[in-house]
Amino acid sequence: MAASGALPVVDLTPFLTWDEGGIARGTDTVREACRTHGFFRVVNHGVPAELLARALEQSAAFFALPDEEKARVRPAAASKAPLPAGYGRQPAHSTDKNEYLVVFDPKLGFNVYPTEPAGFRETLDECHGKLTELGLLIQEILNECMGLPPGFLSNYNNNRGFDHMTSKRYFPATEEENIGFSEHEDGNCITFIFQDGVGGLEVLKDGHWVPAEPVDGSIIVNIGDVIQVLSNGKLKSATHRVVRKSVHRHSFAFFFNLHGDKLVEPLPEFTAKIGEAPRYRRFQYREYQQLRVRNKTHPPARPEDIIRITHYAI
Repeated sequence: MAASGALPVVDLTPFLTWDEGGIARGTDTVREACRTHGFFRVVNHGVPAELLARALEQSAAFFALPDEEKARVRPAAASKAPLPAGYGRQPAHSTDKNEYLVVFDPKLGFNVYPTEPAGFRETLDECHGKLTELGLLIQEILNECMGLPPGFLSNYNNNRGFDHMTSKRYFPATEEENIGFSEHEDGNCITFIFQDGVGGLEVLKDGHWVPAEPVDGSIIVNIGDVIQVLSNGKLKSATHRVVRKSVHRHSFAFFFNLHGDKLVEPLPEFTAKIGEAPRYRRFQYREYQQLRVRNKTHPPARPEDIIRITHYAI
């Protein structure tokens, strides 16, 4: 299995050109990566490298604006978005961790757009559209990897209203602390990450932190808790974190999500049909998202309950 920065690499050219032999090999690589790493890197993915570079450049220009300018893009109080769209800090009111800008599909009308730099709004919308297309493709590959009936995942996850994209700036490390985002697992279906040359993203594999090094034009993919539960633990929602360096780090994360009303539980293909018991009980996705938010302000007794989807484990 080819590797760059220690992550499996998948060339998506065969999937875009209908090369059946290449599709079979690529699907095998994705299947194995989801079992072992939960992460892989895609190249030749159809998202223009120029667009990725422009998004990072304009994002850096936005975050370099004075705080009072960025404050104009704070979430609208009346927004009905699944989570606040616009500018914020993490943790709230902090100046030494990271700051972010959340963007939804522009057709939904949730976004609060920056007016500077020029063209940033158009870049954000173009990125969102291209990464949505990539999400649909990766979802089809996962459908095949999981041995599900054709089109199952696309029918199950057919509402794009909860997808969102986050642009982030991580502040430089301090002498006391260098964690930009503590270890966690993503609660959604699929996440895409592209980043500048600073690096800092790390994936936990076999007890060791593996750097997901920046590679120009590539996009890092990881599967989240929804896919792990549907596969009854056969595919891995990997633990990962961001370690801050001595300079600012800029990145984008796109969350290919599930609608909040959907029910999530292990599929028969991974339980009854192969004689295995479910490892998770059924839950509504919105309920799980609310639990994750609550865990941040009211941490559970066991730290692992914050990081992993243990609340619904059987």
